[in-house]
Amino acid sequence: MKTYNMHSAKTHLSRLVQEAAAGEEILIAKAGKPMAKLVAVQAMSAPRTLGCLAGAVRESADCWAPDPELEALFYGEAPGSAQRVAEPPARE
Repeated sequence: MKTYNMHSAKTHLSRLVQEAAAGEEILIAKAGKPMAKLVAVQAMSAPRTLGCLAGAVRESADCWAPDPELEALFYGEAPGSAQRVAEPPARE
């Protein structure tokens, strides 16, 4: 494994990336202390299959219905009776 200091790695980054892509592991150090490792990216073995969970996930009939407890937190205890925050006060 080759070791380069930060300044040298910055100066020769293009060459170091080519070496890493060829399989070389490169260690980048700052003041002699290892800070990063430059390695090649592993290619994906196969593309992911779309729809792999089709039919495996179910949702209940009311899953998209509003939650009364959550609405009470936003709009007050009785939905519809309390003034909403973004609405101007009612004029009588």
